[in-house]
Amino acid sequence: MNSIQVLQYIASGALGGDAFKGGLATAALGAALHFFIAFVVAAVYYTASRKLTALYRDPTIWGPAFGAAVYLFMNLLVLPLSAVPKGPFSLPLFLNGVFGHAIFVALPIAWFARRSASKN
Repeated sequence: MNSIQVLQYIASGALGGDAFKGGLATAALGAALHFFIAFVVAAVYYTASRKLTALYRDPTIWGPAFGAAVYLFMNLLVLPLSAVPKGPFSLPLFLNGVFGHAIFVALPIAWFARRSASKN
């Protein structure tokens, strides 16, 4: 799967299988949806960290835990309710997603929340 198809896969959550026929337009929609979701996830963590100080005091624990939880929420609840074409389950791909989102997405979000908290 190339990068265009990855973005079209994201767009297929809203458009179904037709997203793969839309070329760059549906890839752009997929990119916009992906960054919107990432922004919402970051905003949720940041907002929660204002009330739950452990979230910014221990970002190396809570960031990855939050990232894994978000990935599980998206894959076990959101995607099955979306129009994404269903495919076979792949344990290596699933684990890559869990750990990748925990380390490369949520951990930086947690670090930025910690940095922001230290400025207040």
